Amino acid sequence: MRSPRTWRLLVSAALAVLAWWSLQSQNVPAVENQTTRREGHIPAADTYMLHGEIVNVADGDTVTLRAGTARHRVRLASIDAPETGSDGRPGQPYGRAAADALRSLVQGRTLDLRCYETDQYGRDVCDLLEENAGRQTYNARMVEAGWAWANMQGRGRHLRDDSLRTVERQARQARRGLWADADPVPPWQWRYDCWQQQRCGSR
Repeated sequence: MRSPRTWRLLVSAALAVLAWWSLQSQNVPAVENQTTRREGHIPAADTYMLHGEIVNVADGDTVTLRAGTARHRVRLASIDAPETGSDGRPGQPYGRAAADALRSLVQGRTLDLRCYETDQYGRDVCDLLEENAGRQTYNARMVEAGWAWANMQGRGRHLRDDSLRTVERQARQARRGLWADADPVPPWQWRYDCWQQQRCGSR
């Protein structure tokens, strides 16, 4: 028969094991949350650079970059331009004008791109950097000219450049580009109202 001292030692050891297991159970989710990434996505902290020629402009916020033998479909970060429509889905007013504006800015240029992630469509999400020493972005140029919104979809979770909110406000006050319309519909609202709910009339 074990002595009382032996029982106390066994109980203490068991409690120590339980305490260790409890700490491990609490810590595992925290570590997973830090390291788990959505499939096909790169964490925003892991920015990376691309360099190449813009060989196609699909719409006001999507281009194709040729980097050597590789081609990258690129979604301009922090902005959202009017939809041009595809696959039977209607386009927005100013969709073609926004695409033409971006085309005039970047088509055929060789640029550096600062990229943040790949989205669910496999596109690199990037800032298109101007060639001058100031290294402003063509993303901001589109907002400044009134052909894109600062992307506030999902309460701004896609907005990496908060200064674009001020740039947008200035474009709206000057009635540049699509802001000639008294109440243009943001693309994220259009996608929901028109493409999902089949309510395609202007507000």
